Amino acid sequence: MGSLIEARGLRYRYEDGTEALRGVDFDLDPGETVILLGGNGSGKTTFVLHLNGLLRGEGEVRVCGMAMGETNLASIRRKVGVVFQDADEQLFMPTVLEDAAYGLLNLGYSRGEARSRASAALDRVGIGHCAHRAPYHLSGGEKRRAAIAGVLAMEPEILVLDEPTTSLDPPGQRELVELLRTLPQAKIVTTHDTGLARGVGTRAVFFEAGRVAGSGEVADVLNRFDWEAYRDREASR
Repeated sequence: MGSLIEARGLRYRYEDGTEALRGVDFDLDPGETVILLGGNGSGKTTFVLHLNGLLRGEGEVRVCGMAMGETNLASIRRKVGVVFQDADEQLFMPTVLEDAAYGLLNLGYSRGEARSRASAALDRVGIGHCAHRAPYHLSGGEKRRAAIAGVLAMEPEILVLDEPTTSLDPPGQRELVELLRTLPQAKIVTTHDTGLARGVGTRAVFFEAGRVAGSGEVADVLNRFDWEAYRDREASR
């Protein structure tokens, strides 16, 4: 089986002239969990937003063999589930169950089927008991799980998670690591969290100034780029 995601020569410039991606090549293979490391502004989030067409730059992106473009966009978005850094961006319905079912209803599933699949996804992430609660009554960790459930209900082949441990306390971070380990999908995870990187990653890719500066085993990349010191320098700016 070939790569699930192939990006070649990907470039992107924002309207203000900022060159965010400068020729990125990347592959994701089945079963991988690839950690994207790098400082703020290094291009990680800009890159992942290209993987389901939320941003469109120069170069080539292929997802499950399909070229990124209007013809394939709907199919690609069913293959790639994105969990944003701020879970509140994905939770806006009156109840958690309705949030988890929202995407399925948009795809044309019946209300009963959508709710059944959404309920199963909530059980999968361990918050089935929250199904009829309002999202704003959830803890930070529960919100993150609810956002993941809404994506899982769509049964994507690939999960993309942008800084998923942001705002989580240490127990919540550990619980998220355990959850991600149980999910069978190939994953791309952007993070500054060393524990998450070591806990779930099978490979790491280091972004710097819109380019891939290096890749390899997670421990090797963390050491090669002296990640702890790099992260501390970023935080002090």
